[in-house]
Amino acid sequence: MIDRNEVSELLSLEACIGIMENALKDLSAGQAEQQLRSVVPVRQGGLMGLMPAYLARQEVVGAKLISVFPRNHDRGLPSHQGVVALFDAGTGALNAIVDGRRLTAIRTAAVSAAATKLLAKPDSRTLALIGSGEQARSHLEAMLLVKPIERVRIWSPSRAHALRFQSEIAAKYGDSLAAQLCDSAEQAVADADVICTVTSSTTPVLQDEWIPDGAHINAVGACRAPDRELSSAIVRRARLYVDRRQSAVHEAGDYLIPLQEGVIGSGHIVGEIGEALLGQVEGRTSDEQLTLFKSLGLAVEDLAAATYVYEQAKQLGKGTSIAI
Repeated sequence: MIDRNEVSELLSLEACIGIMENALKDLSAGQAEQQLRSVVPVRQGGLMGLMPAYLARQEVVGAKLISVFPRNHDRGLPSHQGVVALFDAGTGALNAIVDGRRLTAIRTAAVSAAATKLLAKPDSRTLALIGSGEQARSHLEAMLLVKPIERVRIWSPSRAHALRFQSEIAAKYGDSLAAQLCDSAEQAVADADVICTVTSSTTPVLQDEWIPDGAHINAVGACRAPDRELSSAIVRRARLYVDRRQSAVHEAGDYLIPLQEGVIGSGHIVGEIGEALLGQVEGRTSDEQLTLFKSLGLAVEDLAAATYVYEQAKQLGKGTSIAI
């Protein structure tokens, strides 16, 4: 058993970016397999998801079991909680159970960082964070690792949460990073080079006329077909990349709703990030272009990150051995 604190200790964001790049390339190259997540709705407004996958190179098979309860923010609890179970693909033996909450926060931001490194302009210096929860914190750290960010603009539906986040940034980074709390999402993105939407909103928080030319957007929050964070006009204007086509055409409201409205066609997805990393599809083609990465979160990402944590735990004598 590897708990949340040990995951934080063993899995750095810097290391995870490379792990995610390899996992996404393996998936696009046929070296990994995964099924669409199975989701059971819960009457209290949450859901329970099962995300299975197989990593051929690592000979690991397993799954993440994750609960998503957006109303938990009002209770002072995390919205995402769960575990990742790792099995040996040769014997079927259960090797480890890894905390899923911290793992999800790290690997999600690392995937966004991989997309940002690939698609955002090299001199991107202004970051807009739409949201102020755990993912906003991990995304800030991740973006600083891949672009020369000097300024961060923050807007959140909860001003109290945003104020707390701003204070944390000031305490951690001091004068090296200018953090501005914005009165609106429009103000936050007005001059942004990189935009990360990390909210629990089910309706658009951004409009097309607010987004400057040349920006890159990581749309992270909405993970169900009826939900989205971006207006249809943004998606129409953007060069759209996804983590997995199969997942996007079943689960990504930011893609499916504009498609249903007739605003975009079925060929609007340029490609998967893994394909772009492999050089199979082209990335950004001009400084004026708007690029968009729609992140849903994949089981192969969880297994790759959890496998790294497991190997580190074995080497360093971390984790707790239990008999089942």
